Amino acid sequence: MLLAIDCGNTNTVFAIWDGDSFIGTWRTSTEWQRTADQYFVWLTTLMEFQKIDAQINAVIISSTVPRVVFNLRVLADRYFNCRPLVVGKPDCRLPVLPRVDEGTQVGPDRLVNTAGAFDRHGGNLIVVDFGTATTFDVVEEDGAYVGGTIAPGVNTSLEALHNAAAALPHVDVTRPQRVVGTNTVACMQSGIFWGYVGLVREICDRIKGERGQDMRIIGTGGLASLFGQGDVLFDRIEDDLTMHGLTVIHRYNKETE
Repeated sequence: MLLAIDCGNTNTVFAIWDGDSFIGTWRTSTEWQRTADQYFVWLTTLMEFQKIDAQINAVIISSTVPRVVFNLRVLADRYFNCRPLVVGKPDCRLPVLPRVDEGTQVGPDRLVNTAGAFDRHGGNLIVVDFGTATTFDVVEEDGAYVGGTIAPGVNTSLEALHNAAAALPHVDVTRPQRVVGTNTVACMQSGIFWGYVGLVREICDRIKGERGQDMRIIGTGGLASLFGQGDVLFDRIEDDLTMHGLTVIHRYNKETE
């Protein structure tokens, strides 16, 4: 079975793929100091708790935090007796190579989202991923990543607002009942929610205008479903798009060995 690992700036997701579906998915905070032994104890404890008996013999990793990759490689080698595929490294082949400026390093998360979205929806897409950053990935007709946009993440913006203005509290991200807030928390929630609705809509409209064609918009990431409420921002919301993309890339590498 395949262990797929997606390491973001804030959280790391582990999921076990049996060839047809994910039989277990777990999330932990991203900490580069965490050792391979700690990962293994944490993971196997959760597997035992959920009564999952999986013989892992392959590992694929996508990481936007380079410092964690070493210990994840050790985890794969020491406990699963395999050499992991690491997205973005030369020995990890992509179904379609990105077409960007020469010398540009494309984030592994964007390559994985592109592969997952193209496998499910074909090309001519904009993938909007709500993470530590809010990214917009443009997927060409043939499945190539051809560029996009990076904006501050929702929680990153809230944290910056709180840190920069001593009188402003921490608030939860939620859809407010009204645009005009009548207290500080409501004002902040309105500004964040409707500000990001406007950001997503405007950037997607400008991408479509620049490319001169209509495009389907796929939302993913923890807050995608929240920002899809009541507003037709997305054609589809895919909660597991990144993990699905990892299985697509792993399958492609196995088929082309």
